[in-house]
Amino acid sequence: MSIAEKVVIDTNVFITIFKKGSENRWIFDKIIRGEFILCLNHEIFMEYWELLEDKMNPIIASNIIDFLISHPHILFIENFIRLNLISEDPDDNKFCDCCFAASANYVVSNDRHFKILKTIEFPKIIRYKTGELRKLYFK
Repeated sequence: MSIAEKVVIDTNVFITIFKKGSENRWIFDKIIRGEFILCLNHEIFMEYWELLEDKMNPIIASNIIDFLISHPHILFIENFIRLNLISEDPDDNKFCDCCFAASANYVVSNDRHFKILKTIEFPKIIRYKTGELRKLYFK
């Protein structure tokens, strides 16, 4: 049995992982099976919640929030360090901060602002786009 990878998922990807038939549904399936541990901090959780309430049926949104609160493969962390690695869109820093604090393997995001992470040597935060990550698992 392999060890679960800790991942942080940007909101632009998070909203795409639940629908059956979605090209990113496999990410949610890996969380359910415990192959991925989804790492969240308070800021990320609140952004997810706001987006779910805005974009989804209230019952589905409530079920996903309940899942996040109760599933054993969701890790809530508290981060005390603000790295401020992404200056172009400072709101994206919460994902980097969470990744660093949780010692997560990587951030999953399709947002172009995360490209800057390739140029930063320390702390090294790896970002995969969903397509890149999919290729790693389904060669």
